[in-house]
This record gives sequence, structure tokens and C-alpha cells, in this order.
Amino acid sequence: MLLLARAARAAQQASDAGLVDLGLTSAQAGVLFAVPKEGGVGVSAIAEQMGLAQSVVSVLTQRLVEQGFLARAPDPDDRRAVRLSLTAAGATARAEAARRARGLNTRITREFSAAEQAAIARFLEGVIGLKEVGDD
Repeated sequence: MLLLARAARAAQQASDAGLVDLGLTSAQAGVLFAVPKEGGVGVSAIAEQMGLAQSVVSVLTQRLVEQGFLARAPDPDDRRAVRLSLTAAGATARAEAARRARGLNTRITREFSAAEQAAIARFLEGVIGLKEVGDD
């Protein structure tokens, strides 16, 4: 697991470095990826999708609102909640962040066969599944 933790840190650092000119961190880009292209979503749904605490996502989304990448609107079903949606700037930043993420993935996996990439994906899904088992 030490190797996995080191790889995760290296991947996050590389991703963060590749997004700095967009004014994003990899965590903020993850939030943009979790917001649907059309319509809105609540903070709790983003937190669930990303596997993060709602309080962490609240801080991330607040910064994205301040940067003009997300817009807040009242949730019509719950007066206490808000719905977040992409702004035009957010959609542009999301598309560019996704393009850069694909490039980073290509750099990382270019020496692996399709079968090896599938095995790595299965392994990572299994690691993610450990948390889900622990949540029960």
C-alpha cells in the first residue's frame, strides 16, 4: 500500500501542476467533473460521487463559485440546500482539465497493453471497494 500511496501523491502533484494555469487544483477539477453538463447537483451528491466528506466538498465548491466556475441556485425541493451548476467559464475549464487528464493518463499508460491497463483498472476499483466495504 505504500507504493499505492506514493503513486497517488505523485499523480495528484502532476495533475495539480498541469492545472495551475487554469486556476484549478486536481480536487477542484474533480468537482467540475462531478457536476453534470446540464442542470444542477447538490453538494451531498458531489461528495458521494467523489468519496469525500460533505464539508470538504463545500469548501471546494465555495472556491469554484468565487472563481466563477460554478453558480449556486436554491434547490426547489429543499429550501436549506443549493444546486450547483457549471457556468460557461466552468464548462470551458472542465473541458480543458479533462483534455489534460486524458493526456496525463496517456503518458502514464503508454507502455502498458490494453490487458495490463484493464488489470490496473480492476485493481484500483478493488482498492476503492475496500472503503465501500468499510462503510457498511
